[in-house]
Amino acid sequence: MDHVIGLKCLICGNEYAVDEIAYVCPDHDTDGIVDVRYDYDLIGQRLRKEDLAQSSDPTIWRYKPLLPVEPESPVPPLTVGGTPLYEAPRLAADLGLTHLWIKDDGRLPTASFKDRASAVAVVKAREWGAAVLATASSGNAAAALSGLCASVGQPNVIFVPEAAPQAKIAQLLVLGSTVMLVQGTYDEAFDLCLHAAERYGWYNRNTAYNPYMTEGKKTASYEICEQLDWQAPDYIFVSVGDGCIIGGLHKGLKDLYALGWIDHMPRLMGVQADGSDYLWEAWQRDEPVLTKPPIAAQTVADSLCVGLPRDRLKALAAVKETRGAFLSVTDEEILAAIPALARGSGVFAEPAGAAAYAGLIQAANQGVVSPDDRIVVINTGNGLKDVAGAMKAAALVGTEPHRIAPDLAALEQALSGSKPTTNGHKKTGNN
Repeated sequence: MDHVIGLKCLICGNEYAVDEIAYVCPDHDTDGIVDVRYDYDLIGQRLRKEDLAQSSDPTIWRYKPLLPVEPESPVPPLTVGGTPLYEAPRLAADLGLTHLWIKDDGRLPTASFKDRASAVAVVKAREWGAAVLATASSGNAAAALSGLCASVGQPNVIFVPEAAPQAKIAQLLVLGSTVMLVQGTYDEAFDLCLHAAERYGWYNRNTAYNPYMTEGKKTASYEICEQLDWQAPDYIFVSVGDGCIIGGLHKGLKDLYALGWIDHMPRLMGVQADGSDYLWEAWQRDEPVLTKPPIAAQTVADSLCVGLPRDRLKALAAVKETRGAFLSVTDEEILAAIPALARGSGVFAEPAGAAAYAGLIQAANQGVVSPDDRIVVINTGNGLKDVAGAMKAAALVGTEPHRIAPDLAALEQALSGSKPTTNGHKKTGNN
């Protein structure tokens, strides 16, 4: 792994060899988040854009020379990466835009963006010879680790709040994880996982605490830019809970810029739920996130419900350094965005994924983005992750099923009262 220079603390700037510390800078307790540093000159000699064009590997491992793993390390068999980037002209027209794409990471093996980080976690744990992996999660990171571990027969222990959606808990149980339903918040589950992993010697996948999770998530930026023929977009909209995804996107873009593969940095737009908007508050008020206390988080988007974002340093830097912004959207706006995104593009998002599109709607309405800007919205999770949320969203826009007798007369009566339209919304009455 000679392409990795080392690890650098984001607080004090201390630098460490990769085998010198396990996770964080020891001078700052669990807040000592570190960043993986690379030798870009060496990487540039080993990997070119032209090489990628010849690669038949659709997964994140096509970028293995840019990842902090040994070249010979075996990787999990699940197809992680290579998710589609859909052009969305109808959504663009609705918002007065010209160029809009939806990156659908709901198509990953466990149906969320978090598979990217968990794939790297499994490889790193095996490089370290770990017997057990552990993570705390509101649901998606847990399912991702569970699925990737199942694919290689790796024991794992998962800590999730007992209020997590049943669909996400079901994934964990079916995949064979040891599941701890914590009678508390995500933040409490996170802290418990930290203590347990230290006590029992488990490999800890926890977001932010483990610096290599950022490195898995950055691969989405590689894919977006490659799918756009290395013409980087002007804006990328993504939902933000713990902050690791937007921090990962930023890292990936910095990699590409350092290699000279893109000629500008897209503006990163972090979208939070207004009931869980710690980072939006800090950005608006220019508050120091190392001392800003946790908030009491509550939102319909469970994946965004975080009182203290663990990767807040990287998340705030991602927005500030790219001249982006944080946006705060209501639960009602998030729910309304689920059918709007689905009917305008065919992409079915869970509330956290749809929050990114709700943020774009807000930005377009406020004139933050311009008609000719090239914009990517990332869906971070499939809508089937939260069926209850999807049903609320459908009801919010007045879409309900018809219950009819099994005959044509009943069908005709139902159709006369609700005529389908081309955009998927229904007409009622005799319109």
